Amino acid sequence: MAEPQLKECKGKMDKAVDATQRDLRAIRTGRANPAILDGIRVDYYGNPTPINQMATISVPEPRMIMIQPWDKSAIDNINRALQSSDLGITPNSDGVVIRLPFPKLTEDRRKELVKVAKGLSEEGKVSLRNIRREANEMLKKLEKKGDISEDESKRLQDIVQDYTDEHSKNIEKLVEEKVNEIMEV
Repeated sequence: MAEPQLKECKGKMDKAVDATQRDLRAIRTGRANPAILDGIRVDYYGNPTPINQMATISVPEPRMIMIQPWDKSAIDNINRALQSSDLGITPNSDGVVIRLPFPKLTEDRRKELVKVAKGLSEEGKVSLRNIRREANEMLKKLEKKGDISEDESKRLQDIVQDYTDEHSKNIEKLVEEKVNEIMEV
């Protein structure tokens, strides 16, 4: 009887893990990763436009991202958007392409980025716990109304806990991979 609610709970937890993964991809490591440009919008004819919808993005070297706009008149706007972003990288433009050189990370900066990654992990786990709490409250309401038995409620709450544990492990694995990537010299 409460199966649709369980599916909804699992779907919300999947989305929480996806959101954490997306946030982790945005953390800059020593290696060039085009995903860090995903959150940057360029004012293109009055519309905020993602860079990947107006240019070809490539990684010709491990520490360089190259952006080649399809419309050459957009280079200045892309440059401005990159400079005003929180990337901390100064773009180099030659009028045809924009190059983003990634400097090597210092040990202090690496440790700082690891703290940020772990903070994002904790945020993801908090959202999982909130989803679990909401699902358990809903199951208790169903039990109180008499829609499900006490044993059924307990069984479903155990399933919700299993979902929470599984998704929490997924987040921990994602963060561990990101930390290894950050600490790689």
